[in-house]
Amino acid sequence: MNDRATQTLIDTAQSAIPALKTEERTRCEVWTRVMGYHRPVSAFNIGKQGEFKERQFFQERP
Repeated sequence: MNDRATQTLIDTAQSAIPALKTEERTRCEVWTRVMGYHRPVSAFNIGKQGEFKERQFFQERP
């Protein structure tokens, strides 16, 4: 696939995403697994929230 075709695919995908006004948006609650159970990140203390933001995600190769 060449650069032009790739850009066309990106433009098509972006135009398919509906645009929301600020007043139409709702807050998304993010949960994560900590110490064997799930909790909302908003319930973490400030230090744990900082650790959560510093996490790096990866995909393990088979």
